[in-house]
Amino acid sequence: MKKSGLLFVLLLLLAVLAACGSAESSEETGAAEPEQDAVAETFTYESETGAVEVPTDPQRIIALTNGPNVLALEGNIVGIDEWTNANPLFEDRLSDVEIVTEDNLEKIIELDPDLIIAGTHMKNLDKMSEIAPTVAFTWGKLDYLEQQVEIGKLLNKEQEATDWVTDFQSRAQAAGEEIRAKIGEDATVSVIESGNKEFYVFGDNYARGTEILYQEMGLNMPEKVEELALEAGVHTFSLEVLPDFAGDYVVLSKNPDVDNSFMETDVWNNIPAVSEERVIEINTKASTYSDPITLDHLLGIFEEGFLAEN
Repeated sequence: MKKSGLLFVLLLLLAVLAACGSAESSEETGAAEPEQDAVAETFTYESETGAVEVPTDPQRIIALTNGPNVLALEGNIVGIDEWTNANPLFEDRLSDVEIVTEDNLEKIIELDPDLIIAGTHMKNLDKMSEIAPTVAFTWGKLDYLEQQVEIGKLLNKEQEATDWVTDFQSRAQAAGEEIRAKIGEDATVSVIESGNKEFYVFGDNYARGTEILYQEMGLNMPEKVEELALEAGVHTFSLEVLPDFAGDYVVLSKNPDVDNSFMETDVWNNIPAVSEERVIEINTKASTYSDPITLDHLLGIFEEGFLAEN
């Protein structure tokens, strides 16, 4: 073979070997083609105020509202409102979280959020939207279960939120059947809260466990409570007429920060539910939300309070 022919064969062989080596290298590094199944970094969330591009897996959430709903889904919160921060149920979960308000934009910037959850009534929504994707909710527009599912959608955890709703309703309704069987189908329950100089009685959707007692358990409220508080949500009254709002059973939302000397008065102690020890106390500061953490906590208290052997 001529030298020129031999040289051509050698060059061809080298080219083949180089091509094979390049293919093997591409396979080892995975660089031959881009990943087709990579998870998108953002998705479009349809909020009540319009579409918002939000992170698929937010890591730095500021929750000016709905913080407890986010905590229930193990969202990573870096900023929280002062009321949620003061709730004893969330102390451990919020020990390293900063308190922030809608007015303190500098603090919000400093916390470097990748998602902000706010209320539609709040100021500076446009400015917050320039800092990070901002989703605003209107309080009361969704019921307490729908709100949890909606937060689940926002955090890309809709199935987890939906599963909790199904499980909670099943547990609460089963407990309600057991409670009604014990106290009677016609027994009444009122939820009363102490203030400094006034009292409050609640309808069926004003936290303090009202959603559990009335919506899920199917317990009855006294006629006067239904008349004055069901539609309004809450009714304010004075000590003198407290007996008029007390049911066969009383859930007392007791505020540890106010004067509770009313519990030493004859007006209180002569109420049948009080004298016959049918009062279930809950801590007001731990009862003002209707998120999964609070609801599960209160469900346990109600089951024990109604079903414990006297």
